[in-house]
Amino acid sequence: MRAAFGLTTAGDDDGEQLPGAAVWRYGDVVLRKVADRAHAVWLARTLAALDAPGLRIARPLNTTDGRWVMGGWGASRFVSGRPENRPDDTVLTAIKLQRATADLPEPEFLAGRQGIAAHAERMAWGEVDIELDEANGGRWFEILAPARKPLSSRPQVVHGELFGTVLFDGDAPPGIVDLVPHFRPAEWGAAVAAIDAVAWGGADMTLLHRWSYLPDWAQLLLRATLFRLAYHARHPGSADVGATRLRAAAARVSELL
Repeated sequence: MRAAFGLTTAGDDDGEQLPGAAVWRYGDVVLRKVADRAHAVWLARTLAALDAPGLRIARPLNTTDGRWVMGGWGASRFVSGRPENRPDDTVLTAIKLQRATADLPEPEFLAGRQGIAAHAERMAWGEVDIELDEANGGRWFEILAPARKPLSSRPQVVHGELFGTVLFDGDAPPGIVDLVPHFRPAEWGAAVAAIDAVAWGGADMTLLHRWSYLPDWAQLLLRATLFRLAYHARHPGSADVGATRLRAAAARVSELL
């Protein structure tokens, strides 16, 4: 497999395993097991061509015969750093990234995407209605959902899973090694990152206020909260939402509407 991506290693060098289910580093190249081929091919083509000032992009590598995925594996250049709890920097990264992806067309595979996260997203935007466990987030979803109002921003490709995936290395620009695409208004990716930072990263609630100058911010925070409430409610083994900071985040967002 390494040879397919032009890698040559001496002897029985097995590389260095990085955090993740199946991620291996060989010098300045990273091999990653691909779970969704359509997403992986789209990701490789997108990141290979993306012009993203102020960000370090893990540029994909193709095989010696020009393919982006071979035998369920993909490759990219190594980007240094690790996830850190830097909430404002993460929100700012989302803004920089959404500027770079503003003109990308909607990925064809999004319409057929399934799973808890996909269903939770559609619920947050009022596109499907699925019954939720009240104790695990359903009650707060019912309280907040009627507050949705039309938005002025047009949809575009945004990254919906930035918190905990951005790589920081001192003062170097943030590193992007993945892009989980959603086709929603620009600042929704930033809103999800902010809610995640508060709910799961322990960030201060004032984070939700500091970015209030962004277009449709309160409504996008609302939909980001609904997204995470629906995801939490449907995730197997999730705790009572009242025992998490997600409930506190939902309460604070309700005050902003």
